[in-house]
Amino acid sequence: MALPELKPQRLWDLPVRLTHWALLALVLFSWWSGENGELAWHRYSGYAVLALLLFRLYWGFAGSSSARFRGFVRGPRAVAAYARGLFARPAPASVGHNPMGGWSVLALLAVLLAQTGSGLFAVDTDGLESGPLSHWLSFSAGRAAAEFHELCFDALLALVGLHVAAIAFYAVYRRENLVAAMLGGRKRLPPGAADGLRFAPLWKAALGLAGAALLVVAIVRGLG
Repeated sequence: MALPELKPQRLWDLPVRLTHWALLALVLFSWWSGENGELAWHRYSGYAVLALLLFRLYWGFAGSSSARFRGFVRGPRAVAAYARGLFARPAPASVGHNPMGGWSVLALLAVLLAQTGSGLFAVDTDGLESGPLSHWLSFSAGRAAAEFHELCFDALLALVGLHVAAIAFYAVYRRENLVAAMLGGRKRLPPGAADGLRFAPLWKAALGLAGAALLVVAIVRGLG
């Protein structure tokens, strides 16, 4: 039986795409600033990452269909079924994140939240460069937060490695360009596959981003 011709269809909205690439750029900048002792910039970058993470959580409940967690987070049976057919060709098209990719997104968000959260409380070895909320903890607890901050980065590197490997697998084995989809917002799908998607207005995203930024400022200044 002939497979239906795949056609580019709108899938990822602008807020999801901008958040995705901005997080990538900020994580790289955070790594560079931390490695080179630019700790003031490192803190500002961490605040920006935290604001984007809070926005992505908001957008996961209030955003477009493809951005909402309920649209791509599946149970164990769905994940196992997808894993069994992972090497099937031609592969069934997925509208949005596939069941395995959905949990990968949650894992990345969770690790990033843990890393930025621990950074707020982290204390360096001499106590001169510390997170804005470090005074809430004892010195030893602040040092533990700093060590956890570093462990989270190691976990993040592992998850990013898996993410890149998955992108390469889909590009080479399944002939799916996931990077192009996240850049342009469109993915090749069977006709009508994305017809049920609903896209939230940009003012709603702007409102959520402003709220996330204000919350981060309140955390840093109000509790700091």
